[in-house]
Amino acid sequence: MKKHLTIVTLLFAFTLNAQSIFGKWNSTNDETGEIDSVIEIYKKNNKAFAKVVKIMDPSRQNSVCTACEGENKNKRILGLDILTGLEKNDDEWSGGEILDPRNGSVYNCYIKLVKKDKLKIRGFIGVAIFGKTKYWERAK
Repeated sequence: MKKHLTIVTLLFAFTLNAQSIFGKWNSTNDETGEIDSVIEIYKKNNKAFAKVVKIMDPSRQNSVCTACEGENKNKRILGLDILTGLEKNDDEWSGGEILDPRNGSVYNCYIKLVKKDKLKIRGFIGVAIFGKTKYWERAK
C-alpha cells in the first residue's frame, strides 16, 4: 500500500511540474472579479510573451492604449503584447516586463505556475516586495 501511495504522489508531482505556463489564461477585473480578457502566453526565441486575444466587453473591442508610451502608444489592446521577454529561471519565468494597458504603466515581472490551472503574476518596480500579485486561471 505504501508503495502505491508513493507512486501516486510522484505521478501527481510530475504531472504538476510537466504543466506549462503556455496557453490561454483568464484575466479578471480587480473590482468586479469578472473575467475581462483572455491572455495567450506563447514562446518566442526561448522567452515567454503574452498578448490579449479576447476582450469580453463588446464595447471595448476596438480600444487602444492611449496611456501607453513608445511603440505601444495608441495600439489596439486586442492583440497587444502585455508580457515581454521573460526567461525560464527554475520554476518561474522572470526578467521581463508586464504592461497594464488600462494606465500604460510598465512593470518588471515574474510568473509562476502555482497549480495546474493557476498562474501567479507579480508586477513590481525595483524589487518584487514592492508590487502587486494577480492570479490567472487557465481558460477552458
